[in-house]
Amino acid sequence: MSPPCHIAILASGRGSNLQALMDAIAAGALAARIVGVFSDKPAAGALALAREAGLPAVAVSPRDHPDRDSHDAALFSEIAAVQPDLIVFAGYMRIVGAAALSRFEGRMINIHPSLLPRYPGLHTHARALAAGDAEHGASVHAVTAELDAGPLLAQARIPVQPDDDASSLARRLLPREHALLVASVGLFAQRRLRLHPDHIMLDGRRLPAPLQLGADNRLDGA
Repeated sequence: MSPPCHIAILASGRGSNLQALMDAIAAGALAARIVGVFSDKPAAGALALAREAGLPAVAVSPRDHPDRDSHDAALFSEIAAVQPDLIVFAGYMRIVGAAALSRFEGRMINIHPSLLPRYPGLHTHARALAAGDAEHGASVHAVTAELDAGPLLAQARIPVQPDDDASSLARRLLPREHALLVASVGLFAQRRLRLHPDHIMLDGRRLPAPLQLGADNRLDGA
């Protein structure tokens, strides 16, 4: 049996995706071990969750560093110390420079609340509504230096309801987002994925399109 996949989590917010991963690991549904949770915000809820669970929790504040590169270097040195197999960007709200990312090429995924390539960046729910989209969703992609532009691994979709506002749309999407992340990390934990700057390999074959999360919370085609 393969050893569990060692995961480092990067988060800036309350940590709901972290909680979903912890729950899946505790239930035996995900063969992984979280080896550290890292944030740019000392008061982030994700760090509090990590401490409550007895996990290493590290904050590296940008205020303590003169520029982005030095902050990135300090943060990713902390991450390197826990020797992760995979780094999961789970609501980390800062752009990371190419120099820091190059240390972990092929070992980083991000979950983003839109159907990429639509709506990289912020305010995705409001932007989907403003565009009159009939569906919305979340995407997991490999992390590259270009914002939310790495090759797509998987997506989850929900219909936009006539009475949705940005808050209700975000709230309805969140459980699917959690399931999408757990399923995606599961593929990595099973050693079935190879992440490259311009494509993703699944079971030794180039992935032609993002996998889709089914109603059973499994990735179709995986």
